[in-house]
Amino acid sequence: MHTVKSLITLSLLIAATTFVRSQSTTKDTSKVEIIQDGKIQDLLNKHIDINAKAPIKGYRVKIHFGSDKAKAKEVKAQFIAKFPDVPAYEKYDQPNFNIRVGDFRTKLEAYKFLKQVQGEFPGAFLVQDEIEMPK
Repeated sequence: MHTVKSLITLSLLIAATTFVRSQSTTKDTSKVEIIQDGKIQDLLNKHIDINAKAPIKGYRVKIHFGSDKAKAKEVKAQFIAKFPDVPAYEKYDQPNFNIRVGDFRTKLEAYKFLKQVQGEFPGAFLVQDEIEMPK
């Protein structure tokens, strides 16, 4: 909600302070010159930085949970060996060690990957999580 409010505020600020002047000549009518206060670019950069640090809601596939740390590390290593391009995350939620994999924006993407790994990790299931920004 905070991001939506800041985006609306930023849009209003840009609209209120940006002057667009079109230069029309008989030879070239495609030039547009935008004259704006330098602080607007500073605000845009700040907005980008804040959003880059904000968590993204998405999905991961949980392939393991249990109280044995060594077993969790073993499952994570097996997964990385089979799927080296998919990130794997180890998280400790007392008393269990959880191995979650992938960074999926939609449930459909996560479900498709779940079907790929269920043969190797039959107890795998989908979970909502805060994910990393896709590359």
